[in-house]
Amino acid sequence: MQRIGVFVCHCGTNIAATVDVKAVAEELKNEPGVVFTADYQYMCSEAGQNLIQDTIRNERLTGVVVCSCSPRMHEATFRKAAAKAGLNSYMVEVANIREQCSWIHKDKVSGTEKAIILARAAIAKVQLNAPLTPGQTPVTKRALVIGGGIAGIQCALDIADAGYEVDIVEKKSTIGGKMTQIDKTFPTLDCASCILTPKMVEVAQNEKIHIYSYSEVEAVTGFVGNFDVKIRKKARYVDETKCTGCGECTTKCPMKKIPNEFNMGFDNRSAIYIPFAQAVPKVATIDPDHCNMLKNGKCGVCAKICTANAIDYKQQDQIIEEKYGAIVAATGYNHIDVSKYDEFAYNQSKDVVTSLEFERLMNAAGPTGGHLKRPSDGRDPKTIVFVQCVGSREAPPCAKGGKEYCSKICCMYTAKHAILVKDHYPDTNVYVFYIDVRTPGKLFDEFYRRAVEQYGVHYIKGMVGKVAPQGDGTLMVQASDLIANDQLHIKADMVVLAAAIEPDKSARHLATMLTASMDTNDFFTEAHAKLRPVESPTAGVFLAGVAQGPKDIPETVVQAGAAASKVIGLLSKDQLTGNPCVANPDELMCNGCSSCEKVCPYGAITYADKEFRQPDRTVAIRRVAQVNPAVCQGCGACTVACPSGAMDLKGFTNKQIMAEVDAICR
Repeated sequence: MQRIGVFVCHCGTNIAATVDVKAVAEELKNEPGVVFTADYQYMCSEAGQNLIQDTIRNERLTGVVVCSCSPRMHEATFRKAAAKAGLNSYMVEVANIREQCSWIHKDKVSGTEKAIILARAAIAKVQLNAPLTPGQTPVTKRALVIGGGIAGIQCALDIADAGYEVDIVEKKSTIGGKMTQIDKTFPTLDCASCILTPKMVEVAQNEKIHIYSYSEVEAVTGFVGNFDVKIRKKARYVDETKCTGCGECTTKCPMKKIPNEFNMGFDNRSAIYIPFAQAVPKVATIDPDHCNMLKNGKCGVCAKICTANAIDYKQQDQIIEEKYGAIVAATGYNHIDVSKYDEFAYNQSKDVVTSLEFERLMNAAGPTGGHLKRPSDGRDPKTIVFVQCVGSREAPPCAKGGKEYCSKICCMYTAKHAILVKDHYPDTNVYVFYIDVRTPGKLFDEFYRRAVEQYGVHYIKGMVGKVAPQGDGTLMVQASDLIANDQLHIKADMVVLAAAIEPDKSARHLATMLTASMDTNDFFTEAHAKLRPVESPTAGVFLAGVAQGPKDIPETVVQAGAAASKVIGLLSKDQLTGNPCVANPDELMCNGCSSCEKVCPYGAITYADKEFRQPDRTVAIRRVAQVNPAVCQGCGACTVACPSGAMDLKGFTNKQIMAEVDAICR
């Protein structure tokens, strides 16, 4: 006989404001199998959990229903409380009367009615629940970090410092990411390369870290603690074990007119190149799209002059297969394409540049040696206009590829650019057109005020309507001053566009492989915005850096360290407790059609021939599905796909689901 206890939570006023909690508890006393109901202010508190435990013991409960917030929040809490009182933790059900009820209703009558219905469904389900016992799986004590920017570097270093092996997969030929292209960092104006380069070297020298540069993740299977990953190490046509990074080949290569991506196309590189002087690994890479030897078999100059015999034109891509216990997504970001914003004349004038292009023009290691010159004619600019929020904070629909969100870093790096210009060239006039100035970090507002008060940068609240190239090589900027209610026409030598940032294009494909969630802007979604900000909803997958959302370097480093701590906590375990809510095939009903195998994203389902004794005592051999409970994650895709109804899910059987539906509809 079922003895079910129902506990209804007020959640302060989160639930009680639009649900009559006491009326819900009173009504549920009449449900079949319910022997106890109670309401309490905060069921997740220690006192609330003690109430559940005492009631389980005193009332000899066989099942518990907690009417509270989302099970994603506190299901584990209530299951642990029940287990302490001697009740199997899978005899607990949570009715979500907060997110699915009180938060979406304003009328207390309808909110109360719906809360009762949701609770009835949970009661109907728990009556059919059966005790489940989770299994144990071993943990592979190795981590994978996807992305070699500052987020990936910091995360890998922290994991390695804890004594665990970690691999970095970086699609470019060197680690370092966007930070390698930056000159100074706000608000301290520290040299970016001076901060980053030691960390890059530390990664290269750490015996626990292996760098797969010029590589991409090809496939991911498995589950938390036991991921199987295929990595494609692309052919760079240079033997990494032999190349000394001397750079002699790059100087002798006859193909020297290739736009240099690292310097944003402001200068050229050769077909064999090392991106920058501090590259890690400092190994040359041959660009197959421009190498004469690889394209038509003519040349071979680099092979002739390489004293280390490192050039290998026959090198092929390699597929590396490795096992990992945890994966960190740190895929970084890119700026949006501003060429669609014709009003800013980006396609018409070389002197209209993006903020990252401006970084390279100001960088001492950049194409101009740190001397700010107009890209069109090499003259010193006397007037520079900065345009904020290009592609950020756009009202939907964002037809030009802009974004609704604030990119967060633009206000500060524009203030940095303005200060650097005024510091190096005091006679230059600098104008910044902005919607709002956002300075949320430590010393950020002081930094912005320093640009205005100390350096005399002209901040104007208003939008630039048009940039028009003039016959004398200047740019006519038409803009509005909203505070002065005036229309402005500024003759500028350069215009700098603070372009919105967006996740790297590889993020969406990677999320599919990891079965990780993404938002509408292709940022990875965290498991909980407040309580689990570095964890993906997919167990064993963690997030770091701008892959999860816009952030500056300090925030990125902090999040990378947090992700590393979560990885370390996972890898420190010898065994992981598995999810007992796994698929369970009925072999007598299975017709061996393979539908479930095809839809399983974890590869948990296989097929085997099995003998079945017939009523006439003959033996028949049939092909039936088998589920590996250690691999199955209980997603339920197979139960939906099975045409014969042979596949069921423990804890969420078809009978339990239908019992919930019947309870809701009665």
